[in-house]
Amino acid sequence: MLPFSRFNRNLRSIRRYRTVLGILIKYGFGQFVEQLNISSYLELGRRIVTLGTAPREIERLGQPQRLRLALEELGPTFIKLGQLLSTRPDLVPADYIHELQKLQDKVPSVPFERVRAEIERELGYPIEELFTEFDPVPIAAASIAQVHHARLKTGERVVLKVRRPGVEQVIETDLDILMGLAYLVENHVPGGNLLDPMGLVKEFRRAIRRELDFTREARTIERFATNFEDDEAVYVPQLFPDYGSECLLCMEYIDGIKVSDLDRLRAEGYDLRLIAERGAGQFLRQVLEFGLFHGDPHPGNIFILPDNRICLIDYGMVGRIGDDLKQQLVELLLALLQRDVDRIVSQLLYSGELTDDTNLKGLKRDLGDFIEDYYDLPLQDIRIGALLSEFVDILNHYRIRFPADLMMLARALVAMEGLGRQLDPDFNMIGYLKPWLEKVVRDRLSPASLGRDAGKTALSYVSLLRSLPNDLKEFINKVNRNKFKIDLEHRGLERLIQDLDKSSNRISFSLLIAALIVGSSLIMQTDKGPLLFGFPVLGFLGYSIAGFLGLWLAIAILRSGRL
Repeated sequence: MLPFSRFNRNLRSIRRYRTVLGILIKYGFGQFVEQLNISSYLELGRRIVTLGTAPREIERLGQPQRLRLALEELGPTFIKLGQLLSTRPDLVPADYIHELQKLQDKVPSVPFERVRAEIERELGYPIEELFTEFDPVPIAAASIAQVHHARLKTGERVVLKVRRPGVEQVIETDLDILMGLAYLVENHVPGGNLLDPMGLVKEFRRAIRRELDFTREARTIERFATNFEDDEAVYVPQLFPDYGSECLLCMEYIDGIKVSDLDRLRAEGYDLRLIAERGAGQFLRQVLEFGLFHGDPHPGNIFILPDNRICLIDYGMVGRIGDDLKQQLVELLLALLQRDVDRIVSQLLYSGELTDDTNLKGLKRDLGDFIEDYYDLPLQDIRIGALLSEFVDILNHYRIRFPADLMMLARALVAMEGLGRQLDPDFNMIGYLKPWLEKVVRDRLSPASLGRDAGKTALSYVSLLRSLPNDLKEFINKVNRNKFKIDLEHRGLERLIQDLDKSSNRISFSLLIAALIVGSSLIMQTDKGPLLFGFPVLGFLGYSIAGFLGLWLAIAILRSGRL
């Protein structure tokens, strides 16, 4: 119940709770809402939640479609959550992912006067003193920000990304609600704890808060510029930090051609095969060399500049691959490409993603069948997107979960392969991937790398040896003073206690009803007290109360779905 102690119980939050739950019920998720047992936690109980049925036209839609429509109606926070879930094939079934990928993050633009006030508040000067031109009509408007074209006093054409006024408060309120709902799912919905909803919402909270802070995006752009400063094939837009803040991001206006506009690229003499090659190369550098990659490389975020240069925009969604995670990724991809089942399972065991409940025999069998499907195919005929999708499906079946950044990487890799094949029908991502993987392995086995690893290991042991005497002394002192404790935690008993409590209440209720019926029957055998139609009134009253209570109990049992 801890998350609910943090809830903001002002009128706005209560109204938002009612809106969220009402929309879920509207789209046919009433049974899910009832499973949350929300009336046990909210003071207003069933005055907040009124269960009903979805309209008939909505009932005709499939559940994935209804979920997408519900998230779109719930607004920016829930749209962003749906977009995050669409990158997690290890958590969400394929039909839901396909539908969630359709989520539109387009909303009406904020009136220009509010945008003007926000810019002037952040920068401290009127717009006319900062820009010679400022287009009041936005280039794009999304749930978190909108983008305007402008020209600086120094002559540069720029785009200014402005955070929507008040959006931070809306998102924080929704995050509180999501955390509370995740707690209820984990504790009341059968199998809900297997998805770790609390962990998922915490991950989402971290991601959306980072997206709200435009100074983080600015630092990311600076890192990309540093990483690719020696690469003539990649261009990173210039930042104008004097015009930026937590709510504003000012960067160079990119006048290029979208990578998906193939006809225009051909007409203007661009080399599509070279663009595909450079796109694969720069993406693999992001992942395997720098450990920082663009997490949303769809066609709208990639522009082509003269000399076949590639320019990425919108750095709000990025993934990070640390050294340890990079090593796991490389080993896993190499095992997949070499069709080595035992090595794949060994890597999964090493990474700690397998649990004691995992069916290793079944996993090896399914991986063997999966590898067999690709065994006779030449590498150039294997599509990395299809390969990764099938592999993730197997992991999902055995409830093997991977870090969110790896799932984002798999999605980005599939997107890059799709773009490459649009540009060049003979494009083969594996042909570019395998040399990079082998290079990473060679670099890791080089004397310099081995020396660094040995030095880190030695320092860790030195630190352990330094702290060992004090730790041992403290342990012995606790034992001598009878202060040594072992804490045992029982997990999952809360739900059992609640179910037992409900069962005992129903039994008590049933006994009360039975007592009323027996007592009323005895009274009916007497001629005492006021009579009605020749029978005692108290008997009639007892039967009436017992009938009402019995009907109430029956309805409660039917609504719970547990006969």
